[in-house]
Amino acid sequence: MALHPQCKAFLDMLAAAGGPPLETLPLDEARKVPYMMIDAGGPEQPVAEVDTRIISGPVRPIPVRVYRPTADQDLPALVYFHGGGFVICNLDTHDRLCRNLANESGCVVVSVDYPLSPEHKFPAAVEDAYAATRYVAEHATEFGVDSSRMAVGGDSAGGNLATVVALMARDRGGPPLKFQLLIYPLVDFDDSNSPSMREYENDHFLTREFMDWCVESYLGSKEDRRAPHASPWHASDLRGLPAALILTAECDPLRDQGEAYARKLQSAGVAVELKRYEGMLHPFVSLSGIIDAGRAAITDSASAVRQALTAKAPASV
Repeated sequence: MALHPQCKAFLDMLAAAGGPPLETLPLDEARKVPYMMIDAGGPEQPVAEVDTRIISGPVRPIPVRVYRPTADQDLPALVYFHGGGFVICNLDTHDRLCRNLANESGCVVVSVDYPLSPEHKFPAAVEDAYAATRYVAEHATEFGVDSSRMAVGGDSAGGNLATVVALMARDRGGPPLKFQLLIYPLVDFDDSNSPSMREYENDHFLTREFMDWCVESYLGSKEDRRAPHASPWHASDLRGLPAALILTAECDPLRDQGEAYARKLQSAGVAVELKRYEGMLHPFVSLSGIIDAGRAAITDSASAVRQALTAKAPASV
C-alpha cells in the first residue's frame, strides 16, 4: 500500500516549510521544532484536572504531569513516556495525546519528563522512567490511583522505555504492571537491515541520519546497542511480562522490529495484540488532528488500556 494521502500532505507541508534536518541544528534549536507540530495533534481537550509536579528520582528530580479524566479516586493509571529519540520532546509536546488518552481510557495518565540525551546518556532515562513508575505505585493514594491497576505506555523512544520498565518491574520486584501500550516502539538499536528499515530509512519522516544522531546521543558505546535495557529485543527471557498492545505504521523504519518483538512476546507466553496501520508513517499518532488514522489509533489504544485495567483486584482478607 502506498503512503496515505494525509501522510503525503504532511510531508509536503514539511518540505514547503524548508527547514533543515533536525540533526543538523544546534541542540536547543532542534528541541524547538516539535513545538511547531503541536497543533497537528488536534484541539486541546479539557480534562477534569491537570497537575504538574516534581517527584524524586535517581538521576535528578523528575517532572511529571498528571491528567485526571474525572474527580473520582482509586482510578487505574497509565504511566506514559513521550517519544523524540531520547533527545527531543517533553511534557508539552505530548500534552494533547495524554489528554486524549486520559479522557478515552478513563485512567489517570502520568506523563514522565525523563532526562534527555546527550546531557544524560543511557541508562539515565531508563532509571528515571522506572523510578517514576515505582513512585506512582508507592504513592498511589497521593495520585488517586489504584496501584493494582497500572500500565506503562509510550511512543517510539517512549515505547522503548515502557517495555524496558516492564522488564525492570518484573526483575526488581514490582510494581505489578498489568499492561504495556507500545506505539511504534524502538526495541532494537541493532536493527539496520530489516526490510522496513531498508525501505523507509530515507523515504519519509524518520530518516537514517536522524536515527543515527539519536543513537549517538543516547548510547555510550556500541555494546549498549544490545543491552536488554536499551534494546529489549535482546532480553534473554520475556516470560511473565504484562499483556501488550503494539501499534506499528506500515511506512516506518521501526515497523519490522516492533512486529518481531510482538511475536517474541507471544512466543514467551505473553498476551499481545498487534495492529499495523496501513499507509501510515512515523509519528502518525501524534498527528491525530490532521491524520484520521492517528485519531483511530488513540481510540484503539485507550480502549485496550481501559479493558486491561477495568477489573479491580479482589480485596484482601
